[in-house]
Amino acid sequence: MTSGRDRLVGTGLTVGWRAAQLLPEPVADTVFRAAADRIFRRQGPPVIQLAKNLARVLGEAATPETLSAVVHEAVRSYARYWKETLRLESMDLDEVHRRAVAGTTGLEHLELAREQGRGVILALPHSGNWDIAGLMICRLHGAMTTVAERLEPESLFRRFVDFRESLGMEVLPLTGAGASVSGILKDRLNAGGIVCLLADRDLSRSGIDVDFFGERTRMPPGPAMLASLTGAALCPVHLSYDGTGWRQRVFPPVEPTGVRLRDKVAGATQAMADIFQAAIAEYPADWHMMQPLWTADLRATPEQTSPTGRTRGAVASELGELS
Repeated sequence: MTSGRDRLVGTGLTVGWRAAQLLPEPVADTVFRAAADRIFRRQGPPVIQLAKNLARVLGEAATPETLSAVVHEAVRSYARYWKETLRLESMDLDEVHRRAVAGTTGLEHLELAREQGRGVILALPHSGNWDIAGLMICRLHGAMTTVAERLEPESLFRRFVDFRESLGMEVLPLTGAGASVSGILKDRLNAGGIVCLLADRDLSRSGIDVDFFGERTRMPPGPAMLASLTGAALCPVHLSYDGTGWRQRVFPPVEPTGVRLRDKVAGATQAMADIFQAAIAEYPADWHMMQPLWTADLRATPEQTSPTGRTRGAVASELGELS
């Protein structure tokens, strides 16, 4: 049952979404950049956690000055993601698609897999703008299936689903759908379809242990598991920004190897993590990881380790901050 507060938040976000579309581009840039700078200066828990995460990425280069600069740019990058996503429906989608394709490398790996009759799993970290990348893939290949974590209020979740479906995506809710999400994904892959999954943060608490920037964390088993069970090509992807444009890189497929399914999944997940690590290290400011990720942080902050870490108004709060 929807509460009065949830209805109020949902209405406010719908109005804010529309207002962002009506702003002239230079005004939107100024508004979202100013909001990002304000959030950075306030140094709230998400920014502090982002700094802890990026300190691992920078390693020995993480002096107070360099870390502060990268974190500041990362908050601006995250604000840019929200600005672009909220405004995308009102943008010239043909032009967005053209620019996205121009900034993409490695599409031949996806195309070769499809020519071979294989499904394709695009696995990516929380970086760049995945909505624009999704638009590009749908326009190039007709359709794409993805999974969305259920948000609260429900009206916000429905708004995001409707938005992504308007771009050509099939969106499956992670929970509460009444059908097996994994079963649907296997069906799509066995039919030669494309599945896109965020893969750098485990929400199930039953993920695969990996080494990532010199520490232990867990990443979701889904991408490697699906590849092992269906024969689909598992292509890691990294997204970042390139000036006023977007940079997408599709890597060659990671092939699960081994005899036992457990070994295949573990090996492919670690290989995927290694690719993410190299790409994130190259463009650290475009990695929008504001939640505890590494095992050490998850143990230290149990109150932040809910498997649905972005639900219950968290996204609503971020949208409110950046509008």
